Amino acid sequence: MDFELSEEHKVLQRAVREFAEKEIMPIAPIDERSRRFQRETVTRMGELGFFGCPIPEEYGGNNMGFVAHAIVCEEIARASCSLGVLFNTQTMGTSRALLEFGTEEQKRNYIPKLVSAEWLGCFAVTEPDAGNDVAAMSTTAVKDGDYYILNGTKTWISLAQVADTGIIFAYTEPDLRHHGISAFIVDMNASGVSFSPDQEKLGWRAAPTAEIYFDNVKVPANNLLAEPEQGFKIMMRCFDNLRLTAAARAVGNCQALLDESVKHATQRVQFGQEIGQFQMVQEVIARMVVETDAARLLTYRCAGQKEKGILNNTLETSMAKYFASEAASKIADGAFRIMGTSGCAGSHPVGRLLRDAKMHQIIDGSSNIHKMIISTDALGYRKANR
Repeated sequence: MDFELSEEHKVLQRAVREFAEKEIMPIAPIDERSRRFQRETVTRMGELGFFGCPIPEEYGGNNMGFVAHAIVCEEIARASCSLGVLFNTQTMGTSRALLEFGTEEQKRNYIPKLVSAEWLGCFAVTEPDAGNDVAAMSTTAVKDGDYYILNGTKTWISLAQVADTGIIFAYTEPDLRHHGISAFIVDMNASGVSFSPDQEKLGWRAAPTAEIYFDNVKVPANNLLAEPEQGFKIMMRCFDNLRLTAAARAVGNCQALLDESVKHATQRVQFGQEIGQFQMVQEVIARMVVETDAARLLTYRCAGQKEKGILNNTLETSMAKYFASEAASKIADGAFRIMGTSGCAGSHPVGRLLRDAKMHQIIDGSSNIHKMIISTDALGYRKANR
């Protein structure tokens, strides 16, 4: 595959970068320290079409595709990983799920509002005792006439307490394990829905996160997504889409760390010369450059496959997400070493970027989960979708 960006993609990249540098970078450090969610910035991103790249125009998107989506996500995450989370909640975890599995009425009712950011969305699978083992979830939805009655708890859900709507996964046939899971479109302002206080996180502190409590919540039966017990299938497709976004977000984090490292290495003078003149610093910078570009290329390959209609590219998605996440963590460590005592200052950007980098190794499937997917495919024990 040719990884050279088209002129259209380059124009998009420049436009999003300019927006991020002007409207996000100056306020991101303050937002992270104060855990302030910038709703106005999100609205502006929606107005500019940032959340609509893999969404057809008839549903409010711009149909620029998955590569464009990866580019936009990377550029925003380069300025703020917290705002990079929105590409999960507004696009991949909600709009794309509705596009691929929703009825025509559901698509028209929800997707345009999510793409424009008129409504905020969330995507809820994780529970206190169900992380990567999704079959361990305990949330249930029991059919009662024209409604399902939803009960349970979800945790570590991005944008939960500010969301207007969510894609929520629950058991409709618990005895069937993962084959008994269904997916629902839930009004997050409905009676019986409540939230914990904002959950404190190592990084991404300006992205609200909370537990969601469902206490006999009445969900209209026509808010079922696809058919009953199709939730696991929907979830797996969503994971493939979410992990593309996760990889792009990690690449943006890598680039931000590289930018700060180069800036410091060419400004800091020790022993009569810029520290970038020292071979040990050059060695670290060289690894940063290669690992960032390798992560970006893996991400573009994944996006390019989806562009061609290969939506179930689980193996390539896992490779991109795993490598980009690990690269971000290693590059953050290298950046911290280059900064020396400067990096220890609470106000220095590298501290925030380092905290953000560690999050990628856990969120949207831990690195160990992705290594299992990659290795079992190579060994022939279980072939990943492609």
